[in-house]
Amino acid sequence: MRPSRHHIAAVAVWIAVLVMSGVLVLRPDTSPTHPMQAAADPRPAVTTLPLPTTTAPPTTVAPTTVAPTTVAPATTAPPPPPVTVQAAQVPVRSLAPYGGLGTWIDVYDWSTTFNRGTQRVELADIDRMAASGVQTLYVQTSKWDAPTDVLEPERLLPMIQRAKAKGMHVVAWYLPTFVNPQADMGRLMAASRIPGVDALAVDVESRTLADVTERNRRLLEISTNLRAALPGMTLGAIPFPPVVTEVINPKLWPRFPWRALAPLYDVWLPMSYQSDRKAASGYRDAYRYTAENIDRMRARLGRPNVPVHTIGGIADQTSTSDVAAMLRAAQQRKVVGGSLYDWRTTSAELWAALQAFRG
Repeated sequence: MRPSRHHIAAVAVWIAVLVMSGVLVLRPDTSPTHPMQAAADPRPAVTTLPLPTTTAPPTTVAPTTVAPTTVAPATTAPPPPPVTVQAAQVPVRSLAPYGGLGTWIDVYDWSTTFNRGTQRVELADIDRMAASGVQTLYVQTSKWDAPTDVLEPERLLPMIQRAKAKGMHVVAWYLPTFVNPQADMGRLMAASRIPGVDALAVDVESRTLADVTERNRRLLEISTNLRAALPGMTLGAIPFPPVVTEVINPKLWPRFPWRALAPLYDVWLPMSYQSDRKAASGYRDAYRYTAENIDRMRARLGRPNVPVHTIGGIADQTSTSDVAAMLRAAQQRKVVGGSLYDWRTTSAELWAALQAFRG
């Protein structure tokens, strides 16, 4: 579809707004080999001092004879009003962006920079998503080796605006490598500021940093800083599912800090891709795999009712019976939403089966 002059002008205005507001930084990506520099805690230290005492030393008074006197009754003044200490305001963050039926697009789907010769996602695809019942678009907004913090805004922004016009929520997502935490943080923050973005999700699967202890530390640092910087935004975490890290391949990501991350994210989106499992493992069963991943994850987080959006298998390796099994496990565990990965590989037949995730 050829853009009109009005469309090109509108996109130019969006790019200008992004540059002026700091969302779009037109600079080469920083080297992933930079050493990490931990950000200082912006909160002032609080020092508690003991209250001063006013007790006077005792005095000795000689006994005297006092004539009886008549004392007027004392007047009783009303007590001072009680001191009200206001508790810290905790923002109410909506789960709506993660609710219902979602679909996913990554930079290989929609950008010219990373597309590998497949049909790119266009504005017409956004219209088809809406017609297929999609309620949330999950879109990767950049990549660690992309030339800018927000990739190709001239293509990305119109798609986000079209999704909003069609009544969809938009969740921006990004995959940090943990090699350069400052660069990771910058791209996550840039994604959060894109006009039309309702929520932000962090894809936690990069193992580029081989030192697991340091990787876990940097994951916690980025997550803590992100929560502090975006107190009102609903944050989602997209981790490897615990069946993979605890049963199938415990060496994949040892000592994953579930409990420490629990208070920092509002919604958890386990990548429960039963399509990756072999039948002999027993986990090719979409019901068992979906159910066990949710149960294990909630137990590790220490939050039995933590909101979950479950992501099923790679769509073109998933059947309608897989979807039905995934849906049954998800409904029993009262998840907030569900999806398959990704839009481009989801057939019309699967969209019909996925409708039960709506609402």
